[in-house]
Amino acid sequence: MNVTAIDWAIIGAFFVISLLIGLYTSKKAGSSAKEFFLSGRNMPWWLLGVSMVATTFSADTPNLVTDLVRKDGVAGNWAWWAFLLTGMLTVFVYAKLWRRSEVTTDLEFYELRYSGKGAAFLRAFRALYLGVFFNVVIMATVSLAAIKIGGVMLGLEPYETLLIASIVTVIYSSLGGLKGVLLTDFFQFFIAMIGAFGAAYYIIDLPEIGSLDNLLSHENVKGKLDFLPDFSNPNSYIPLFLMPIAIQWWATWYPGAEPGGGGYIAQRMLSAKDEKNAIGATLFFNIAHYALRPWPWILIALASLIVFPQISDLSAAFPNIPEDKLGDDLAYSAMLTFLPTGLIGIVLASLIAAVMSTLSTHLNWGSSYVVNDFYLRFLKPEASDKELVAVGRISTVTLMVLSAVLALALSSALDAFNILLQIGAGTGLIFILRWFWWRINAYTEISAMAISFVVAIFFEVVNPKIGLISIPEDQTYLKLLYSVSITTVGWLLVTFFTRPEKDEILLSFYRKVRPAAFGWKKVLDRYPAEVQEIGQLPKEIGLMVVGSVMVYAALFSTGFFIYGNTLGGVIGAVIALVGGGIILKSWKKLN
Repeated sequence: MNVTAIDWAIIGAFFVISLLIGLYTSKKAGSSAKEFFLSGRNMPWWLLGVSMVATTFSADTPNLVTDLVRKDGVAGNWAWWAFLLTGMLTVFVYAKLWRRSEVTTDLEFYELRYSGKGAAFLRAFRALYLGVFFNVVIMATVSLAAIKIGGVMLGLEPYETLLIASIVTVIYSSLGGLKGVLLTDFFQFFIAMIGAFGAAYYIIDLPEIGSLDNLLSHENVKGKLDFLPDFSNPNSYIPLFLMPIAIQWWATWYPGAEPGGGGYIAQRMLSAKDEKNAIGATLFFNIAHYALRPWPWILIALASLIVFPQISDLSAAFPNIPEDKLGDDLAYSAMLTFLPTGLIGIVLASLIAAVMSTLSTHLNWGSSYVVNDFYLRFLKPEASDKELVAVGRISTVTLMVLSAVLALALSSALDAFNILLQIGAGTGLIFILRWFWWRINAYTEISAMAISFVVAIFFEVVNPKIGLISIPEDQTYLKLLYSVSITTVGWLLVTFFTRPEKDEILLSFYRKVRPAAFGWKKVLDRYPAEVQEIGQLPKEIGLMVVGSVMVYAALFSTGFFIYGNTLGGVIGAVIALVGGGIILKSWKKLN
């Protein structure tokens, strides 16, 4: 492809603006650790919401969507669409609870909810386990996407792509802290949206495609268009739809879609001005993430089935791509090589924006764990703000280096997605219940984390070699079902066979966070003076269901209109509007 001076100028301007934002916010960000990691707890919902969307936009997300669509059709997206239920539960139930907790990171929560050595171990271990190990894996998948984009669109070697992307990202995220990340996310979001929609519009009119009608009627595509899998085939509907919608969304832990909120989503909620801004930010994020963005990626993925129907076609078109980096996810970048001068510059800038917004968020989030939950808590409690900011900046650089090294070894974003789901399988229910059930203790979480990891290693490493449990290739969803069952039974047994937390810890948490009293009744009954409030939990769960229906209706309404099904599009739009009206009316009544 021909990248002209105009395209390079667009890309260069994007880099300059991102660096200027980092420099602009650097002085204030360096004033204290809370300013560096939470931006003073004074952020509005719209800025936080856009930042969440920009972070999850990520360059590996369109690659993942392309991989899913090429393998399993549009219905394959339920692997991540199902997480909308998690997101809406966070919006209406957990956002306000997180904001009330007033912790600096979600790991600080452990020593608010639990006590003793178990709580301290959880906080320290997960600071490194999530802040370093998990975080590095996520950033490596994003960096892998950058490698594929750089290799296909610019002919860059993997190390060249990583050097360019990581240096700029590290500079502005280490200088500007969370506020620098938020402001660059806001700028990068609009670049990314323009690039995604512009690319889809142009690619549909390519001579190889002809038009939207030609795309949808093509032999390679028409069998991939259904929103739902074939319900006459259990090997289709169970892994593609039933498992994600019935089990995966609440039972697994995945960064950005944590049951009960967590990670960088919690970081955004904790930095909000107040509870309503925390709720508004997460609501905007879920609407934009699931209803606004998927279709440009899906259309490009479908178009790739015409131009590059087989992986061998991709290999022939891009012989410089290493064999271990070839896969269906490469087709997204391959389709973008057909874009014209000017638009290719915008799209390249949008993809760079997607990479940088995700990396910068994960760098700041991971660094917050290393600094607040490990260094300050366990190594040097007397550290000054200046020292903490310096450690934060050093850890930012270190995390980027580790993720770049791992990215060179990975081959597929989908592989990493599945491995992370497997490692977190069975732990999700704890993160939902720990706010509302007094009996959960530190050892509940420690056992779940250990069991899920051991089970994941067994299924991913040991069992494939030894073959102790036979799982047919078309029923790999059984691994997730086994993992969830084993882990859940394990942590429930540990919960009932270990002592609960002390009453003073439980009461302190209850008074501060004020969750619904359903699961706290046994403790509260021992203290008649304590107020037992049901609160608005039933209504909030109802709004979660309404919000989920609203977003799915909007998503499928857009799809119906694209497919030429006007009646289906109108019905979906009406359902979405009614759902939106119910939420807006109820919003004013939420305390």
